[in-house]
Amino acid sequence: MPRSPHLAWPPTAAVAGHLKGPARWLAQAAVWRDRLIARPGFQRWARRFAPTRPIARRRAGALFDLMAGFVYSQVLLACVRLEVFDLLADGPQPLPVLAAVWRLPEPAARRLVDAAVALRLLAWRGAGCVGLGPLGAPLVGNAGLAAMVLHHGALYEDLQDPVALLRRDGGGALAGYWPYAGDGDARGLASEQVADYTALMAASQPLVAGEILDAYDFRRHRCVLDVAGGDGSFLAAVAERHPALQLQLFDLPAVVARPASGLPQRAARFGGDFRLDPLPTGADLLTLVRVVHDHDDDTVRRLLRAAWQALPPGGVLLLAEPMAGTPGAQAMGDAYFGFYLLAMGRGRPRTAAALTAMLAEAGFERIRQLRTGIPLQCSILRGCKS
Repeated sequence: MPRSPHLAWPPTAAVAGHLKGPARWLAQAAVWRDRLIARPGFQRWARRFAPTRPIARRRAGALFDLMAGFVYSQVLLACVRLEVFDLLADGPQPLPVLAAVWRLPEPAARRLVDAAVALRLLAWRGAGCVGLGPLGAPLVGNAGLAAMVLHHGALYEDLQDPVALLRRDGGGALAGYWPYAGDGDARGLASEQVADYTALMAASQPLVAGEILDAYDFRRHRCVLDVAGGDGSFLAAVAERHPALQLQLFDLPAVVARPASGLPQRAARFGGDFRLDPLPTGADLLTLVRVVHDHDDDTVRRLLRAAWQALPPGGVLLLAEPMAGTPGAQAMGDAYFGFYLLAMGRGRPRTAAALTAMLAEAGFERIRQLRTGIPLQCSILRGCKS
């Protein structure tokens, strides 16, 4: 598309035509600014002019990081596959030792280490030794994060052609990983069809279970029902902190039939599909942990209404998942989860405000967002039934 040879003001009558007053002028000013920044001559001037030089450099670096992001992710993947972080958990190791353990030529090992150091996953510790970096140390023994990194191979396969993914409106290799994402009756899925994703959710559950248990006092309740709770890993974490609580687990029949490590025998298990079956009653606390963003709006509305119906007066719903629009983590919501769920073939990231409106529509009252330690991983909404 040819570019305008000069900057016109106002830039276009079509810009923010539905706005009035100061909002209209601010929108037009933003368009004028964007046109200015897009000019090669202005970019050369900004790189040379001392007050704007740091801004130009930061934005150039950020743009390059966007372009190189896939390579960065593959460096992380290589480190996880080679178990680099656990290998260095007890202290730094000489590069030749690491090369031998990894079965890599020493120049290749150095290339990987240099890349990981640049990404702050590793750090040189003197005398040719390699240790953990500030972003690598949290990965030591973290099976959940490692499982998520390894899992992303299917997502990368779908994203090889993102335009094709958008044009077919999702559904690819990742959709096969989550068999319940289809439109059919998921109650007939076999055990082997749900094994991989159930194991992944169980491995990654500690990333969010602690956040939820720290943010809300479960002691005020008698019985908790975890809907779409997988193998019961979240309920096992609840039981460890609150051994007196009664526990109910609801998920697909093939999922609840699988062995659950750490889930007490007293936990009642219910098999069904919440798109088709009513939810069990008897609990005064119902939890939806990383469930809602996997489904379209109509399914979510039915699920929230079913949750309201299953709870007694005074019952509470906790909805916990990463949410779009989270301050400081906007890219996580709309970029990462937006395309992940597109590849999955169902669902979309929603803001806390959008979910609050859906909860209110379902009948919940006194809805508020709870504070969590790492909102990027998990934000929580609490709704009450009068």
